[in-house]
Amino acid sequence: MTEAGQQEGKAIGPVAAKRIIRMIKRRHPPPEISFLNITAMMDMMSILLVYLLKQFSVSSNVVTTPELLMPYSTSTLQSKQAVAVAITSRQILVENRLVVTLRNGYVDPSDKQGGANSYLVTPLLAAMDQERTRLQMIAQRNPQAPFEGLVTISADKNTPYRVLAEVLYTVGQARFGKYRLVVLSRNAG
Repeated sequence: MTEAGQQEGKAIGPVAAKRIIRMIKRRHPPPEISFLNITAMMDMMSILLVYLLKQFSVSSNVVTTPELLMPYSTSTLQSKQAVAVAITSRQILVENRLVVTLRNGYVDPSDKQGGANSYLVTPLLAAMDQERTRLQMIAQRNPQAPFEGLVTISADKNTPYRVLAEVLYTVGQARFGKYRLVVLSRNAG
């Protein structure tokens, strides 16, 4: 048989077919990728972002600064996710943001609504109202995260009782009615 006979519709062998396919591939190389498809990368990054944000929000309940010496306790209660309020020897922080600077360990009377004898700390009330609004908006959109009014208070062990009472009163006025005081476990060393 001749090649002309094969080209008229007769079958060719497998070796010849592979050779023809290789020749066609050489003439028409596959196109190079001229764009970057980042959909899969974006999916992965969004999952990582959500995971890291969740981890950060859970682990940020306890504020640690060199100025904050925590008292010890034998309590075994575990901490829950709540708004973190820290009272150091020099300042009051809400979620690691400076709200009030203390003067000689006490709240300056100019930061209180009624002067020196008042318990209502105005900048702290504004910060807690802002946190309550944020948490209530989250609760509206996510029924699994209801607003409970829970506050975790970390206070220096040398904090005067008056300052602690002022913080508790002000936080209560912002409709946060559940408090947890953070202490170090004696077993933790």
